Amino acid sequence: MTCITGFIAAVPTANRDAFIIHADLAASAFLDHGLSAAMEGWGEDVPVGEAHSFPKAVLAEAGESVIFSFYRWPDRDAQERNFQAAMDDPRVDPARNPMPFDGRRVIWGHFEPLLELGAPGPGGFFDGFVIPVPCAARDDFAAYARACDPVFLEHGASWVAECWELDIPDGKITDFRNAVAARPDEAVVFAWVQWPDRNARDEGNARICTDPRLSGQSCPFDMTRMIWGGFTPVVQASRPV
Repeated sequence: MTCITGFIAAVPTANRDAFIIHADLAASAFLDHGLSAAMEGWGEDVPVGEAHSFPKAVLAEAGESVIFSFYRWPDRDAQERNFQAAMDDPRVDPARNPMPFDGRRVIWGHFEPLLELGAPGPGGFFDGFVIPVPCAARDDFAAYARACDPVFLEHGASWVAECWELDIPDGKITDFRNAVAARPDEAVVFAWVQWPDRNARDEGNARICTDPRLSGQSCPFDMTRMIWGGFTPVVQASRPV
């Protein structure tokens, strides 16, 4: 089964071009070490919540933008075999490819897809989500996603993925669990919806908000701790098939 490595970080907005160069070079290294595809999303519609949000998760400061990114591996075995080798590649070496952001506040972890509908496409616009879900409610969450996610496709989305935590390390400053105040009995879900463009996303989400099929579903997690935002892809790369 595909394995997903998810990332969230805060990048000085003035460093956008430098980040794209850095991320593109890093993605090329990982692709040479077995990665299937990479997507780096730049925050364009990322609200600051009162308690939980993407900016709060990475302690974003004034003048910083949030990035939401993921790497797709062929499977968990490929990720475990090749992740460290990719990290040791000179193209990822901070001395040769300096990080134009505070690496101490980067959040990352590995996830397995629970549900994936549609197919990835070039460009577009991504809504990203991080969700705390009771471990005992994994099946309930999968059923909830199977009921709700097709509605997103009907309203114009092109690709939906829901990914359940495999390995999310504790961070010294930031991490996935703190991002959504996950309790010991909760798992973290990393998810996204790809739309053809931002306008399709705005119009589609407006219709989804009034779709009775979603309002009639019983939600198996605490929505007040879910974080979300909208992102424009600035790096999309994949290995030739």
